[in-house]
This record gives sequence, structure tokens and C-alpha cells, in this order.
Amino acid sequence: MTYASFLAVFLVVPLVLVALFTRAEARRGRAPTPLAWGALALHVLVAVAYTTPWDNHLVASRVWWYDPARVLGVTIGWVPLEEYVFFVLQTMLTGLVLLALLRRWPPGPAAPPSPAIRLRAASAAVALVAAGASLVVLAAGWRPGTYMALILAWALPPIALQLAVGADLLWRHRRAVLTTLAAAVLYLSAADAYAIHGGIWTIDPAQSLGLMLGGTLPIEEAVFFLVTNALIVAGMTLALSPETWTRWRRTASALRRRPDVGGVGGRA
Repeated sequence: MTYASFLAVFLVVPLVLVALFTRAEARRGRAPTPLAWGALALHVLVAVAYTTPWDNHLVASRVWWYDPARVLGVTIGWVPLEEYVFFVLQTMLTGLVLLALLRRWPPGPAAPPSPAIRLRAASAAVALVAAGASLVVLAAGWRPGTYMALILAWALPPIALQLAVGADLLWRHRRAVLTTLAAAVLYLSAADAYAIHGGIWTIDPAQSLGLMLGGTLPIEEAVFFLVTNALIVAGMTLALSPETWTRWRRTASALRRRPDVGGVGGRA
């Protein structure tokens, strides 16, 4: 199987099915809102922009590579064209599934302010500490931890920001959030294992922990799908939550009112 045929079978086909379901829901009066479509489009753009330099670094440093006979031969930087298509299709597939579940499952009750703030601060701090530990691993040059550390150092800072903004909001929508995340991780990990087994791409054993799920899938690949889908699911859920925008407005207003310490009109 080529990379292009892999995309057609494992991503295009389910995406078409989800799109048809979305169209049928729209005919019943449950169409995604313009804001929802905008959030999905924005996440596609961000996924490509944020992942491109990171993915190019991994391929250039031979953390993974592709069988030249399984790709079209069109590369942008170090990465084959099919990989960029993967970014787009994954985001669209996960995003549409999330939108369908958010329409069907209303959020739970809001948490009291103090516990909500503690949850946001604690979860963001944990993500940042893990990202920092990953940077230590990279600085130490421990080769078996390279791939895992690159994943976590790249993905956890934006996840920490999402948690700081609205970990409590994600918990309110936990039914849709966790269901979408679990389905996406399990499905894409299984598809990835098939691709690795078929030789479409290969993970460098020297830069991997060597922990295999099901005897085929490096644990880093499952973590990769966990964090990338978490970015999509959390980002879209927060974008569609009115409370998120209220918090941004309050933060912006507080920053505008804050005096410039030591500056004109400030206090020395």
C-alpha cells in the first residue's frame, strides 16, 4: 500500500462518512454553526502551520523516514506531500466527530469559581513541568528518549495554554471531549500500526524507547495521536464555549486598566 492509498482508505473514507452524517444532521436542523465551521477551518490552518517545522525536523534528523517507493515523490522541505494532507484530514475528521457529539451532548454544570481556577492552574502547571522535563532529556542527548521528548516539548506548551484558559470548560464537556479523543486515538493508532507494519514509514529504533503496543506500534506514536487530537478537541471546544470569550475579554480589559509601572502615568 502506498501512502496515498493509505490516506484514501483510512482517512478519506471515514471523513466522507462523517461528512454525510453531518449533512443529514443539517437537514434535520442540527447543522454546525458558522462559528463551528470557522473554528474547524482555523484549526486546519494552525495544524499545518504548527506541525510543518516540527515534522520537517523529525524527518531531517531521521527520527522517522518514508519508503521512497510508497510516496509520490513530491516533497515540501523534507516531508512528502502526503504528510501535509494527513495533517488536514486528521484535523477535519476529529473536528467533525467532535462537532457532532457537542451538538448531541450538552455540557455539565459549571464548577464554582475557586475549584475551577485551581483546576486550570494545576493542570497547566503539570503540562508545563512535563514539557520542561522533555527539554532536559533533549539537552542531555539521551537518544532513546529523543522522539518522545520531541513530541512532548512540542505539544505540551499549547496544551498548557488551553488548560490554563479552560480546563474546567473541557471538564464540563468531558463526555464529548473524552469520547472523541478516545475514538480518534484508538482508530488512528491502529491505522498507524498498519502503515508501520506495511513499511510505509519507519520509526528509528535508536531514537525511540522501544516500547511497542501490540508488538508493532511504538508508544511514541500513540502519544503523538493523543496530544495532536487533544490539541484539536480542546481548541475547538474552547473556541465554541461562550465562557472562553468572556474570559479573554476580562483579561484584555484588565491588561488595559493596568498602569505601566515606571512609565508615563505609572507609579515609580
